[in-house]
Amino acid sequence: MQDPKQLRALADDFRARIVSLLRERAASTTELAAALESPKGTVGHHLKVLETAGLVRVVRTRKVRALTEKFYGRVARLFVLKSDESLPADLRGGAISALMLRRAADDLIASGDEQETAGLVNIRLANKDRVRFERRLNRLVADYQAAEDPTGERHVLAYAMYRAKPGLPPRKDDA
Repeated sequence: MQDPKQLRALADDFRARIVSLLRERAASTTELAAALESPKGTVGHHLKVLETAGLVRVVRTRKVRALTEKFYGRVARLFVLKSDESLPADLRGGAISALMLRRAADDLIASGDEQETAGLVNIRLANKDRVRFERRLNRLVADYQAAEDPTGERHVLAYAMYRAKPGLPPRKDDA
């Protein structure tokens, strides 16, 4: 039997993949199931959870024989998630950012892109500088989104800015 936390993480990852696919366009349960290579029932269940949470909604319907096919879309183009007291405890402390970065890592590996640009930078910042850089990153993300071209190739920008655990202290002779 799997650990409940592992099952929750798998469900969260699956839902994040659905929301990510809906970034491109509205889609039916059938289309999402095909893209995710998962049963329609599983996708339908997770769509209902996302709809109840207010992250997706039915944006259009159409009649297919005797059934009504629903097309789901995201309620926002951008979700900004800040870790604070309003989040459940298991989503605080970097869990949301880690989940998003794991998703980005999985996508990057699956893409096989050999021309990616990546970096991991560790620096010491005063709080005022951290706030300044955070604002600049948010403006950069807005510019990135504004440059979207429906005829262009898909690209992903992943970043996280977080307070790291203390590393080595500065040497006394470096001061």
